[in-house]
Amino acid sequence: MFCFVLFPVTLFHTTQHNTMALSSSPLQNISSLIFANSNAPILAKPPTTTSRHRNWAVHVAAPDTSTAVTSYEYGNLARPKWTGETHLSRFVRALISFKPLYSVLKLGARQVLISTAEKNNIPWREMAKEVLESEVYKELDSIQDNSVVYPDYYLNPFHAYDEGNLTWQAAAEAEPATMSMVKRAIPYAPSVDEANQVLRGNWLNAIEQHHIQHSGASVIGDILDIGCSVGISTRYLADKFPTAKVTGLDLSPYFLSVAQLKEKRGVPRKFPIRWIHAKGEDTGLPSKSFDLVSIAFVFHECPERAIANLVRESFRLLRPGGTLALTDNSPKSKIVQELPPVLFTLMKSTEPFLDEYYLTDMDKTLREAGFVNISSILTDPRHMTMTATVPQ
Repeated sequence: MFCFVLFPVTLFHTTQHNTMALSSSPLQNISSLIFANSNAPILAKPPTTTSRHRNWAVHVAAPDTSTAVTSYEYGNLARPKWTGETHLSRFVRALISFKPLYSVLKLGARQVLISTAEKNNIPWREMAKEVLESEVYKELDSIQDNSVVYPDYYLNPFHAYDEGNLTWQAAAEAEPATMSMVKRAIPYAPSVDEANQVLRGNWLNAIEQHHIQHSGASVIGDILDIGCSVGISTRYLADKFPTAKVTGLDLSPYFLSVAQLKEKRGVPRKFPIRWIHAKGEDTGLPSKSFDLVSIAFVFHECPERAIANLVRESFRLLRPGGTLALTDNSPKSKIVQELPPVLFTLMKSTEPFLDEYYLTDMDKTLREAGFVNISSILTDPRHMTMTATVPQ
């Protein structure tokens, strides 16, 4: 799965040509607002505590990641005001539930993301076209498990795709969408590659340091990446731990087909990545068969019941001393809490379970599953990495 994150749009223009007339219909107002601002520039501001020459260097967390200090700011709230049962949240839900407006929001979200990605030298359309015109379709037969029964929540529209993640279009656009998310999270990095050095580097360092601290004698020999999408996070894990046997698991056979094709075209590995089409809540894999289970940018797409089931399944799959690593949007991030109204309205229109994710008590969920040594840290301005251990 991937995180469909929108770039900033200005709430109102005050120029003569762009000021919205109060007499316009709400639908026209939203439509003009979205499309008038789809090319709005990104506001990039590096962390004030990092020198200009190190803006995109990886921040290394202290051994105790629960108390590590970084330059990333926490907000003053437990979660954004636009989530849960606040007046603002209910108002946004009412807007989204109005079907004609929802259609405009969905289209606007897509247009904003594509346009802004391409302004940041991410060739969205070209990358998607390359996948759709490739031999990716031949991978499907070797990947798809026709016995898989999709959970009801997975059949919802996601990310402005009516069929969610079960389409070739979504699979073809997953990588540029992920690149956009990375650049949005680290706007001060001059390139996507350098933004990845921060976002992925901090995430991987948090995993490694937690495992060393709490499972030092346990070598990471087997890794499972649940919700691996087109394999981006999976390949990062395989590169970080080159002696490990890595498995990527996802519910979308289309995403997995893209992952498998890209891996075939890459540099051969000593231990080729294995791809599995299955439910993360019920993988069918043997108990105590992994040293690390990673779930990256998945939970914000899941209802609370699925999050709890994924955590319990992870506990079952991990060996004693094994590490669970979760990374996703942080409800405590200052930037996330201060998103402008148009942006969080667009975002919620493409993420049907965002409220449930932000309202889930993740610490409690992990403790109830049996995990110990639970810690969480902002590993970039928008995202947290939470790590936990199976008792030895």
